[in-house]
Amino acid sequence: MADQNFDVVVVGGGPGGYVAAIRAAQLGLKTALVESQHLGGICLNWGCIPTKALLRSGEIYHTLHHLKDYGLAADNIRFDLDAVVKRSRGIAKQLSSGVAHLLKKNKVAVFDGFGKLAGAGKLSVTKDGKDVATLASKHIILATGARARQLPGLEIDGKLIWGYREALVPTETPKSMLVIGSGAIGIEFASFYNALGVDVTVVEVMDRVLPVEDAEISAFAKKAFEKQGLKILTSAAVKSVKKGANSITATIEQGGKTSEITVDRIISAVGIVGNVENIGLEGTKVVVDRTHVVIDQFGRTGEPGVYAIGDLAGPPWLAHKASHEGVIVVEAIAGLHPHPLEPMNIPGCTYCHPQVASVGLSEAKAKELGHEVRVGRFPFIGNGKAIAMGESEGMIKTVFDAKTGELLGAHMIGAEVTEMIQGYVVARTLETTEQELMHTVFPHPTISEAMHEAVLDAYGRAIHF
Repeated sequence: MADQNFDVVVVGGGPGGYVAAIRAAQLGLKTALVESQHLGGICLNWGCIPTKALLRSGEIYHTLHHLKDYGLAADNIRFDLDAVVKRSRGIAKQLSSGVAHLLKKNKVAVFDGFGKLAGAGKLSVTKDGKDVATLASKHIILATGARARQLPGLEIDGKLIWGYREALVPTETPKSMLVIGSGAIGIEFASFYNALGVDVTVVEVMDRVLPVEDAEISAFAKKAFEKQGLKILTSAAVKSVKKGANSITATIEQGGKTSEITVDRIISAVGIVGNVENIGLEGTKVVVDRTHVVIDQFGRTGEPGVYAIGDLAGPPWLAHKASHEGVIVVEAIAGLHPHPLEPMNIPGCTYCHPQVASVGLSEAKAKELGHEVRVGRFPFIGNGKAIAMGESEGMIKTVFDAKTGELLGAHMIGAEVTEMIQGYVVARTLETTEQELMHTVFPHPTISEAMHEAVLDAYGRAIHF
């Protein structure tokens, strides 16, 4: 074991931690990264990336069953679950290896072990109960992430009740499934398994699916999901479960009435809790609020020299938010005076079918905050490219401040919207008004033209609908 001195030490190698470490190294700071399991964190290994690989397989399989819509035909269409999972895991491994290469390229010292604060400016690193190193640094960035929330009585057992890890590596396809929670994780898994022919029911305690989205988009999504065969129960809660040998029965309460449903598997997707345990916060001035570390606009905690980013530091729980926070923290440490993160400019994307994406305020939230609004809408059925692609199910909604023309929010559902939302993100970051968006030339034929039309519609100028 050796004492080692660094300018910056990062604890956690996820999308927040490894990006922070690389940026610190770019700025000439001697940097160390401590990771106990796998570089890339949950996102690259058990979250964002492998789920998208599964969803891509599900999307293609879905399309293959609608070949006649494109004048095509194929026989004996089937899937190989083992191959689908193997592809997903291979992609995750490839990207994790890529992170290791990037850290090496940027001369970041990587320590394989578990990091724990050990007094002012000190971090102990252990592996399997053995001391690896004691690192010294004036700046320690905690990026330990989060894990799945466990509901009492619905604890993940790996067999009948799955979390995201089990849902990513199934060895066989269940005939039926209950997904608890209709946020991004729940709906994405529901969409994937439904595409494979699983009888999927989704239970959501709130009054609509995808409850963080604009209400109009949520309603559109619910209809689309139900059209595909998903069963959606809103304002409902699982009160108890009874396990069988290879099935599980859930008691569901909805509208004051209870009912039972028996399925092969349950996926629990009811949120996350921050990994604040065993990282040495005791005895420090770090404040923890509902399992998440409290920070200021530059990631600083109450303890001098200790910072927190990503899921550990609270919502929105998104990889791209964590990465951007990491850059902000490091640039502040280096004295570069970065702009603080603006939460309302962070896009949210859900990769279900159809896709959902948004940025900024919903219509209801904008009104709640006192804005007089102008709202524009444009359906994909009015867009030539969407029709040609066979993807006419979708819409785009824009919300503007009626007095200033500020783009308050944008909400999208349909094919490729997770790629297109960035146009509105750039617009918000540049503090664009409706005028600049109206004067922007969108290429034809593209689905992105619907973005232009949704702006025009807010001001009574839509051309194609």
